[in-house]
Amino acid sequence: MTARDGPQDRYKAVWLIFFILGLGTLLPWNFFMTAREYFISRLADPEDMSQLWNETSGASLPLSYLQSMFDNFMTLCAMVPLLIFTCLNSFIHQRIPQQIRISGSLVAIGLVFLVTAIMVKVAMEPLPFFIFTMISIVLINSFGAILQSSLFGLAGLLPASYTAPIMSGQGLAGTFAALAMIFSIAIGAKQPETFIGYFTTACVVIVLAIFSYILLPRMDFFRYYSMKDKTEYRVYNAELETKRDLIKKAALLVSLPADEPNGMEQNNSKIIPIHNPDEKPSVIAIFKKLWVMAVSVCFVFTVTIGVFPSITAKVSTVLGEGNRWGLYFIPVSCFLLFNVFDWTGRSLTALFTWPGKDSCLLPVMVALRVIFIPLFMLCNVQPRNYLPVVFSHDAWYIIFMIFFSISNGYLASLCMCFGPKKVLAHEAETAGAIMAFFLSLGLALGAAVSFLFRILI
Repeated sequence: MTARDGPQDRYKAVWLIFFILGLGTLLPWNFFMTAREYFISRLADPEDMSQLWNETSGASLPLSYLQSMFDNFMTLCAMVPLLIFTCLNSFIHQRIPQQIRISGSLVAIGLVFLVTAIMVKVAMEPLPFFIFTMISIVLINSFGAILQSSLFGLAGLLPASYTAPIMSGQGLAGTFAALAMIFSIAIGAKQPETFIGYFTTACVVIVLAIFSYILLPRMDFFRYYSMKDKTEYRVYNAELETKRDLIKKAALLVSLPADEPNGMEQNNSKIIPIHNPDEKPSVIAIFKKLWVMAVSVCFVFTVTIGVFPSITAKVSTVLGEGNRWGLYFIPVSCFLLFNVFDWTGRSLTALFTWPGKDSCLLPVMVALRVIFIPLFMLCNVQPRNYLPVVFSHDAWYIIFMIFFSISNGYLASLCMCFGPKKVLAHEAETAGAIMAFFLSLGLALGAAVSFLFRILI
């Protein structure tokens, strides 16, 4: 392997590691949300808890105040820390080493899930358990925000295609959670102990992600891209101290051997840095270069979270009266279908990236996704007060869901891939962090407008 060509990603090992890290970013939180039934049950009045789990009648027990407010507080405790810490990481990533941010976040999330798994066997009153759960949600999303933002920043140093495995891994995480939900329905799992598997599975995935991250610096391909800019800094400082004359410096660079370590290019125009290594990249200046991609990814997730699952999960089937399809309709047609095709869309960017990063067609395609909002609102969403049902048949809903989810995965992944490639090499990590912030901003805005969309129906 010559320095001119640079090392190759043998066996796609670096790609696979980024995929596992992407999986480890969202799988724990997805499994936490999938265990919603467990948390709701623990918030019941103590005398009613055993009755709730062993309930055989069709009637449901009245919800306590903590149970009825659980979803609202869960959304608040998830979105606010996610947005704050993603924004914070855009600034602290220049001061705190990437190794500490990524490995520390993974360890912290793993410890939270380990404690959560242990707490399944620990008796606790509803209010203390509610507080403990909300603190866990805050911690998971705080460290998850730092982890996700740092990973996108790290991927920004590599070729554009290496953001795709992170997005693909996150998409697969949702698919696993949806399958776990369906499996629980199929086996009729009702006892709290069955949810230990949810939390321990998340712990196993986190341990796998930690080992994968430890292996990453051993890969020549990763070292080549992550260390190349630092090598340029060293060359820049050495030349600046010893050679003031540009002609003499150019002559010295020409004399560099072809097998220069760390995969340095022979093309001298690529070796000479055009920035001061002591100068920190300006977040504002970088944002001005990639604002189109940042706003686009924000809009993609605003539209998606605006209707999913707040509206899409309220659609009722017209084919499931008196059969099991009614039981599986939302888990399959909403959650599983969305996650499978979202994962498909994210994975497609590994095969092709059309349209290009400078194409005006990409933001236009992103803007056109707004059509899904009225389409889902006009499906058989129940209950409803104002709008008529136009698309009552299940087939319409499924068709909309397929295009909705695949466009979400593909367009969001394209934006995240292209964002760091709109800036200079030494600005790529900051660019990745900025893109992660706008992704989280889209999630928060979508959660906010979802209440308005639901009221309008």
